[in-house]
Amino acid sequence: MAAADDRQPLPFFLRPVLLHGVDAVAHLLLALAVAARLLFATATRRAKESPAAAGTTRGAGFRWCRLAVRATWVLAACELFLAAYSLLSWYLDGGARWAAPDAVADYVDAAARAVAWLLLAAYLQLEHRRRGEDRLPAPLRLWWALFLLLSVLAVAVHAATILLYKLPVPALAWARDAVSVLASVVLLVAGFSAKCPAPGGSASEEPLLNGASETASAENDTVDASMFTGAGFLSVLTFSWMGPLLAVGHRKTLDLDDVPDLDTGDSVAGLLPPFKANLDALTGDGKVTAFKLTKALLRTVWWHIAVTALYALIYNLATYVGPYLIDSLVQYLNGDERYASKGKLLVVTFIVAKVFECLSQRHWFFRLQQAGIRARSALVSVVYQKGLSLSSPSRQSRTSGEMINIISVDADRVGLFSWYMHDLWLVPLQVGMALFILYSTLGVASLAALAATVVVMLANVPPMQMQERFQQKLMDCKDVRMKATSEILRNMRILKLQGWEMKFLSKIIDLRKTEESWLKKYLYTSTVATFVFWGAPTFVAVVTFGACMLLGIPLESGKVLSALATFRVLQEPIYNLPDTISMMIQTKVSLDRIASFLCLEELPTDAVQRLPSGNSDIAIEVSNGCFSWDASAEVPTLKDLNFQARQGMRVAVCGTVGSGKSSLLSCILGEMPKLSGEVKTCGTMAYVSQSAWIQSGKIQDNILFGKEMDSEKYDRILESCSLKKDLEILPFGDKTVIGERGINLSGGQKQRIQIARALYQDADIYLFDDPFSAVDAHTGSHLFKECLLGVLGSKTVVYVTHQIEFLPAADLILVMKGGRIAQAGKYNEILGSGEELMELVGAHQDALTALDLIDVANGGSEAFSSSGTASLCRSLSTAEEKDKQNGKEDVDKVQSGQLVLEEEREKGRVGFWVYWKYLTLAYGGALVPFVLIAQILFQVLQIGSNYWMAWASPVSEDVEPPVSMSTLIYVFVALAGASSLCILVRALFLVTAGYKTATLLFDKMHMSIFRAPMSFFDSTPSGRILNRASTDQSEVDTSIAYQMGSVAFSIIQLVGIIAVMSQVAWQVFVVFVPVIVACFWYQRYYIDTARELQRLVGVCKAPIIQHFAESITGSATIRSFGKENQFVSTNSHLMDAYSRPKFYNAAAMEWLCFRLDTLSSVTFAFSLIFLISLPTGLIDPGIAGLAVTYGLNLNMLQTWVVWCMCNLENKIISVERILQYMSIPEEPPLSMSGDKLPHNWPSEGEIQLRNLHVRYAPQLPFVLKGLTVTFPGAMKTGIVGRTGSGKSTLIQALFRIVDPTIGQILVDGVDICTIGLHDLRSRLSIIPQDPTMFEGTVRSNLDPLGEYNDDQIWEALDNCQLGDEVRKKDLKLDSPVIENGENWSVGQRQLVCLGRVILKRTKILVLDEATASVDTATDNLIQKTLRENFSDSTVITIAHRITSVLDSDMVLLLDNGVAVERDTPAKLLEDKSSLFSKLVAEYTMRATHT
Repeated sequence: MAAADDRQPLPFFLRPVLLHGVDAVAHLLLALAVAARLLFATATRRAKESPAAAGTTRGAGFRWCRLAVRATWVLAACELFLAAYSLLSWYLDGGARWAAPDAVADYVDAAARAVAWLLLAAYLQLEHRRRGEDRLPAPLRLWWALFLLLSVLAVAVHAATILLYKLPVPALAWARDAVSVLASVVLLVAGFSAKCPAPGGSASEEPLLNGASETASAENDTVDASMFTGAGFLSVLTFSWMGPLLAVGHRKTLDLDDVPDLDTGDSVAGLLPPFKANLDALTGDGKVTAFKLTKALLRTVWWHIAVTALYALIYNLATYVGPYLIDSLVQYLNGDERYASKGKLLVVTFIVAKVFECLSQRHWFFRLQQAGIRARSALVSVVYQKGLSLSSPSRQSRTSGEMINIISVDADRVGLFSWYMHDLWLVPLQVGMALFILYSTLGVASLAALAATVVVMLANVPPMQMQERFQQKLMDCKDVRMKATSEILRNMRILKLQGWEMKFLSKIIDLRKTEESWLKKYLYTSTVATFVFWGAPTFVAVVTFGACMLLGIPLESGKVLSALATFRVLQEPIYNLPDTISMMIQTKVSLDRIASFLCLEELPTDAVQRLPSGNSDIAIEVSNGCFSWDASAEVPTLKDLNFQARQGMRVAVCGTVGSGKSSLLSCILGEMPKLSGEVKTCGTMAYVSQSAWIQSGKIQDNILFGKEMDSEKYDRILESCSLKKDLEILPFGDKTVIGERGINLSGGQKQRIQIARALYQDADIYLFDDPFSAVDAHTGSHLFKECLLGVLGSKTVVYVTHQIEFLPAADLILVMKGGRIAQAGKYNEILGSGEELMELVGAHQDALTALDLIDVANGGSEAFSSSGTASLCRSLSTAEEKDKQNGKEDVDKVQSGQLVLEEEREKGRVGFWVYWKYLTLAYGGALVPFVLIAQILFQVLQIGSNYWMAWASPVSEDVEPPVSMSTLIYVFVALAGASSLCILVRALFLVTAGYKTATLLFDKMHMSIFRAPMSFFDSTPSGRILNRASTDQSEVDTSIAYQMGSVAFSIIQLVGIIAVMSQVAWQVFVVFVPVIVACFWYQRYYIDTARELQRLVGVCKAPIIQHFAESITGSATIRSFGKENQFVSTNSHLMDAYSRPKFYNAAAMEWLCFRLDTLSSVTFAFSLIFLISLPTGLIDPGIAGLAVTYGLNLNMLQTWVVWCMCNLENKIISVERILQYMSIPEEPPLSMSGDKLPHNWPSEGEIQLRNLHVRYAPQLPFVLKGLTVTFPGAMKTGIVGRTGSGKSTLIQALFRIVDPTIGQILVDGVDICTIGLHDLRSRLSIIPQDPTMFEGTVRSNLDPLGEYNDDQIWEALDNCQLGDEVRKKDLKLDSPVIENGENWSVGQRQLVCLGRVILKRTKILVLDEATASVDTATDNLIQKTLRENFSDSTVITIAHRITSVLDSDMVLLLDNGVAVERDTPAKLLEDKSSLFSKLVAEYTMRATHT
């Protein structure tokens, strides 16, 4: 401090020597005390490890303690910096002031404070946080009180020195005072507020690298395992807490298990309750709007928003320090007297501003991403819960594609918006600060800069509005495309069987063409925005310097450089503004979509009055019920329903197709909108749907359905559902992973697993929606006896059935007709009282007379004794026993016999070939050089224009300028204009190449997927394919070309900056080269972990989408079992598994950027120190200033280069994943160009199988084992056999869905493996097991290829009994069919499939359990129709109803892939020992004696 003036000496008590002396002594005593305490604590800890305060909770006290520790570290850092600055100043002054006692006291005090506070911070970090204490130690709080006193005293002394004695006090002293007072207040508040224990040691304090935690409490698992939660202040500040994970990632390929858990606040469990509470508080009226949704999100993550706002403010203030001080630096370098002693201060200010800029930006970005992850998790969880509770009309109003887009695209976009949320208030702040700097250097001309800035911002409004419109259209088109893709993938088997896949591919390509037209508009509009914003600094500079010329304001190099640096900083807000506006628009669109989804009507909870078990002896009661799927329909679906079922009653529901049987069950479940009446149920429910709903996962998990395993009960149920034998055949038994929608199981197996699931739940009421039609006669009868009459003997059971033989066992039969209960009562009571049941029974009797005609019943019922059944079971089981041993051998050979495999994920670095393929795909890469040349030219011209301004402007007013003012401006305008033009050219080339590449990738991937064999779809969940078609394709469409460009452009810019800096001080290379080497080492070290984390993000996303899609499809089943909470919890678990790699990926990026920023700050600091060390006049101050101007951007750009490279490597994974699906093995060719088949082939329809062996994959056992059979032409052959005997596989081999491994199939003497797939499939017809309808119209469903006229279609509809039904509809053939044909009953869908084959009229027809979903009467009509239309065709029938094959010319009985019997039905029935006669016996016995 300055010594006292002679005339006005300072009294001794105000002298700095006394103040600093007292302060130094106090701090030295503190340092000694803390050091002794640390040493003592270390010794005692070694001697005896203190037990951790286990089980302590982290309440408010913990947070206060943590605040105290962090505040101490901040204060220690400040004191260290101030001490270093004092000593550096003294050293640079040559030690001149060392003799003065005041100065000595000052330096000693500074050193003592730094040492004391560092020791104290270390003590608190190492020692205090290890022990669980009630509060911070009393001596510590006493010291903080004393420190506050000393700090206030220092402020008073300095104030008195200035006010009373008019003596100056150095800025350094004031800085120290401010820091001390502020820190002591914070410390005191924290010290006296912390009354609860510190976060106690134990394993919970150690950052666990693995997810598994040692604590017993499941709730605390995530807290304990999160590396971030337990990190100390310095660790958080420098992101060092990421070290262990990065080390593991560098050492090995990361798996999800290696990624630590999330902090409670980031997991769904911690986020959802507050978010839902906030949303419910805001939406009292129940209407969710985008505004309310935003408000709820803001309230949920308010702390992150507040803290990021603070960081953003600090960052922006720090970035403007450089431009503000450039002019002063140029004047100093020019030898200006005013700045002679301020060189060191300028350098220190530059460096400190850089440090603050670096720290604040890193933490700002990290917290933003954390907020984004939280927002996404909260939204997806709320949307999922909503999806589970949608009413049926709401469910039908949204397609699954739209719903999937909400969680995969819209929620993502809201999460991404966190990056932009502060830009709205930052832009005015940044522009204001820029104008302040410009005003201080250029005066009134700054108003021109303001005007230019406003013009540039306004110029961007029209393109932004256009972009918003295009974005909306693009999203709508994408929704439609994704919906169509989703439907096609679900029904790929049907498309392949019919040979329609290419027609449906062209439909997808057409939808994509529409989408591409909007994409093109969107991308080209974005080039205008790019041009406007890269040209912005140039335009503002031209206008401002032009104004200076007009106003006669002299341009000196210092002012020019300050202005140019300001324009470069100003570029960011201007550049970010369009992005922000665009992102706001996109986010608003997404929020609107989410809000409108959350507004959909939910299933009314009061539709059914549910009483707990035992409250009533009536299990189900419906009185005056009136229900309708469509509330606006004039005629309700069900009307005048009145019935009740007592506890333990069996209620059968029968009726013709479309009479309302399934709807009746829906109204009991509360799934169907109730118009009037009352429904009451008493007890828990279980439901078995008509179309089996199976989750992908293990068979065991499907049966347990969230319940604990009870082995005895489990085995009993497997036995009842005759699943034991099926599980023995499967390679992994009940641990076999089922594909999506149970794809690798037969229809019967799926139904039996559904039944087992229901039985295992041990409910009070069971609802069965005709599950027996999907299984063969023997199994159906077994299930009915064992399950309905046995296990569920004492339960209330309502079962819909088409099998008349199951009716007599019911206590009550409800016969449905036209949505009403036409008859109700016991079998014998109502048999004679009305015609409805008589119709059905009559049809059944007609079918049975076929047996009498063959005259089997000559031996009465003795032939059908139980011994016959027993021997049937025995003979079946011995064949199975043999096969089981073969199966075992196969399993031993191959361990991985699972059909659905883990999603393949590339390991290690993304191969160079991926980048090369992407770059050269469009126009052979011809546009790439042009893009680079345009960017290099832009960089050269931009540097040239700035160089020109620095060189041609005078350093100060008294120096003669080298050129006139007008020349200065004109040359600048020419250079700047040319550079802007280069940007436009670059943007256009880049967009053109990116668009073309995206189009090619899309077309090639979809062609590859549609040409893939069926085995690919069986083993690949559609979620994986949809993920590539939506998320990955979106990246390719809009962002990868831009990312590629960013990498190249930022490298070019970096080279430019280094070139400019080395012009002034080539010595900068001495530091720059090692710094760059270090940067690339860090980047390589980091990328090992980041790449795998990014891949994990990709892999963890598909299960969320798949689980969501499955839950929506099975929502009725989930609700009927009351399992909503279980599914919500699974969704939360999947969301957290996705958020984990995402969170740690964000942290890893900031870990890297922090280190890069630090290194580039070293380069910048070195060049600054070098500049002020040079003798004055050695270099041109203007050029030196230019170097500093560019150097200000060095750290940002160096980080930007590495960030772009890493980001590109993360994003390019989308290309890698698409390329993966471009190389799927293809099916054989669709048609052979060589020998043309005769147009009437097959003319005879004879099919020969020669030694046919078929298996689904090389690692799986054979399903068909050496079949040699001939199906004669124009004859009807029935194939029978137990579920899983190979019936469906035989049909798949005939259609070449699976090619024979050994053997041949000849049709009319032509080996089908030698002809094209479409040539084969277009000449065969099939009615598949699962009836399928596509979204569209009745016409497009019957004739997708548009080959027939309306008359032919009407004739086909009349033939399949649907003509009248379609004529009733207003739009006739153009009547709409919604997704999956859900507005048609299953039976009607089956009839549509029949209509398709009647239209096609081929020589060979296959019926794969085609009549399983229709009643006997309709079945008889279908059989009659087939006989009329296909009398001269070869018809192969796979049937579960024995009656369907009795009128066949030939019967083939398969057992375990082997042809056991083959003859005419009559011959086989004559032989009482034949398996066929035993099957028939089983059926007739069931029909007559049930």
